[in-house]
Amino acid sequence: MDSQQPASNIHAKGEIKILSLSEAEIKRCIDPRKLLDALADGFKALSDGRVANPARPQLDIPNAGYSLAMPAWMKGMHLTVKLVNVFEGNIARGIPSHLATIHLFDPETGMPVCVMDGTYITAVRTSGSAVLSVRELARRDAKVATVVGAGVQASQHLRLLPLVRDFQEIRVFSKDFADAQALASHHSKITAVEDLEAAVRSSDVVCLATHSYVPVISAEWVQPGTHVSSVGVAPPGGELPIDLIARGKLFVETRDSFAPTPVGCCELANTDPEAGTDLGAMLLGKRPGRTSDQQITIYKAMGVAMEDMVAADLAYREAKRLGAGQAISL
Repeated sequence: MDSQQPASNIHAKGEIKILSLSEAEIKRCIDPRKLLDALADGFKALSDGRVANPARPQLDIPNAGYSLAMPAWMKGMHLTVKLVNVFEGNIARGIPSHLATIHLFDPETGMPVCVMDGTYITAVRTSGSAVLSVRELARRDAKVATVVGAGVQASQHLRLLPLVRDFQEIRVFSKDFADAQALASHHSKITAVEDLEAAVRSSDVVCLATHSYVPVISAEWVQPGTHVSSVGVAPPGGELPIDLIARGKLFVETRDSFAPTPVGCCELANTDPEAGTDLGAMLLGKRPGRTSDQQITIYKAMGVAMEDMVAADLAYREAKRLGAGQAISL
């Protein structure tokens, strides 16, 4: 035997135990208020250059869907990798179009630590970033909000919006009114509406959460002082009317928002990056946020791995505290 053989060749991994967290356990372990604060801290760290958040590669499966790998890390957290599969045909099968798992690794050794459901985290961190933008950019006296869409994202928006403003009315609109009614019935004090234009014209906050390939609202409907958020991703078009950007102030997660898809936002593909302000820079006080009650503010999200990292960290820490999850062997 060669005594100079590298140690990496003579040490077997052996059986290791890692924590497994189900969707139900993740839901129990993420406090929505703590998530909004964790996302705010994460955006600050991202803007400060303290988060490794490389561009996500996309694997296309013809006529079916696509898969994304989304890694992120910052000091004090585990290496985090989310694998998310987007298959639109799943809706007809009665399963979510977005399915994901999140994997945590020890940053000193690279050893796996935890595998958890990422489908719920994807939903709640995406809506969480949009609602964080409402918290930071909507007028303080905002009283009426309209959510456009009736899927998973819309449902999460309806749950989180009451945490950031004392809304007198929250409405939900869907192209199928029955879907809006069904969603409203699962949330208290939510009104389903049929006239989208009237709803937008009388709203202080408008949250777009659809899978539309074309704009779902007209820019001219948006009144001065409104905050508009958009989380839908549907290349090559998209739900956000581009001409709205010229009327207001645009906020994004990172400069990558202006890159071509799958990294960036399809709606922003031909927009000058200087037209946008990073949410983290605003939170750090490096760039201004809303500057007047008449200003229209716009937040366009694409989803970044930092958001998965901070949400997964919250879930993992709470699971350890509660003794939740199952130990599995690898």
